[in-house]
Amino acid sequence: MIPQAYYRTQEYRQQDVMGASPLRLVLMAYDLAIRSCEQKDFTRATKSITVLRDALNFDYPEVSTGLFRLYQWCLDCIRQGDYTSAMNSLKELREAWAQAEKNLSYSK
Repeated sequence: MIPQAYYRTQEYRQQDVMGASPLRLVLMAYDLAIRSCEQKDFTRATKSITVLRDALNFDYPEVSTGLFRLYQWCLDCIRQGDYTSAMNSLKELREAWAQAEKNLSYSK
């Protein structure tokens, strides 16, 4: 039998995701990718990075192409078992997105 606390946690996560801004969703995807690399969870790490890659907006080719290449490189690292390199890059990228979120909140 699954405890009631599990359902409350799942419900909270679902509400958190449903109410999140697009930028917050990006940060959540990075968090999942980083955590998955820490745990050396191949499936979750590759899925979360693939979500980030597939969400790129190629209307801005300079940025999206660079990120696409970085995400592909991270996926290649993970396929080779080099979770640390992928995780370090993801942490740096996440920090940049977090700073962007902070800058947006200051400008409002």
